[in-house]
Amino acid sequence: MLRQIEGSRAVAQAVALARPEVVCAYPISPQTHIVEGLGELVKSGQLTPCEFINVESEFAAMSVAIGASAAGARAYTATASQGLLFMAEAIYNASGLGLPIVMTVANRAIGAPINIWNDHSDSMSQRDCGWIQLFAAHNQEALDLHIQAFKLGEELSMPVMVCMDGFILTHAVERVDMPSQAEVDAFLPPYEPRQVLDPAEPVSIGAMVGPEAFMEVRYLAHAKQQLALERIPQIAEEFLGRFGRTTGGLVRGYHCEDAETVVVALGSVLGTLRETVEELRATGLKIGVLGITSFRPFPLAAVRAALQGAKRVVVLEKSFSVGLGGVVSTDVRLALSGLHLHGYTVVAGLGGRAITRASLARTLREAVADRLQPLTFMDLDWGIVNRQLERERAMRRSGPVAENLLRDVGTVASRVS
Repeated sequence: MLRQIEGSRAVAQAVALARPEVVCAYPISPQTHIVEGLGELVKSGQLTPCEFINVESEFAAMSVAIGASAAGARAYTATASQGLLFMAEAIYNASGLGLPIVMTVANRAIGAPINIWNDHSDSMSQRDCGWIQLFAAHNQEALDLHIQAFKLGEELSMPVMVCMDGFILTHAVERVDMPSQAEVDAFLPPYEPRQVLDPAEPVSIGAMVGPEAFMEVRYLAHAKQQLALERIPQIAEEFLGRFGRTTGGLVRGYHCEDAETVVVALGSVLGTLRETVEELRATGLKIGVLGITSFRPFPLAAVRAALQGAKRVVVLEKSFSVGLGGVVSTDVRLALSGLHLHGYTVVAGLGGRAITRASLARTLREAVADRLQPLTFMDLDWGIVNRQLERERAMRRSGPVAENLLRDVGTVASRVS
């Protein structure tokens, strides 16, 4: 059924259609509307049987989800930014225990300084935690990926993050095709845990493991991720057959067949990139876009196959590794090992800075001409950066960086001299 609905509310409806039995909630912008929506559905009796548990922190939310899942319940939660970091210990526990929890990450920048707007630094910080990470390009895809996430996680007995851009998607009102309960029930079978706490058959979930077997346990987690590389596209195909919509599987190419330059990205920026590429192709430039849906497990073979015919690759990052550069770029370079391509990393959109078609077009023209720096910070204000560097060279007590920069751009009143 077609509905005009906010992205967060669409996700709440999709999660409800998956029939979770426990929803653990601690609000943090920009995911709050998701758990609010689920709370309303539980309170009204539309989502039953389901226990909606208000907790005192994000760490508690993941801890409750772990307990619920270990007891045999289909469990769900959502978080963002510092909330994701606060539950980091429990996030590792969930994957280490092989519990198929589904969690929405409404992607948001990590402070300090405080910033509530979108980039990918939160989920990227947890890229090695053992969770599957799926990135949605738009709200229909976010809705569809949540339904698929429960099926994928429960088949493999491992947790899944569905990452959607905070505010850009969570608070955008768009038309989506909402499936019926009967359709989702036909696609997603009732939860049958691979491991469960049962007094009749006692087991230890989370036993201490020493050097004699810890490496093997970690390898088996990696082996499951490799199985996910096979199941993600298979489940996407099954979803397409039942619902008539594709989420692209591992990766999704756009004008990549004849492209000499391919831009690689994740999330909602793919829509802006596709529009920009259409404009540039109209001027004769052979440019394509490769959207990555599965960031973990990273689809090395699929990325290599999509990019091997190109002359150059531009990875557009909404996060970066301080002291090194690109996060996604590192994985893309591994996929392209041995191929002689020009590679560029473009960091953009940090802390919610707008990524415009004009800036993208200018940057991509520079890349096509091979005039782009290997590591480029798109739309970085070098003026305020250099003023701060000079300030630090000139005086020991140069003051807080964030406050200095805000004064430089005129957001905070300057001191009276």
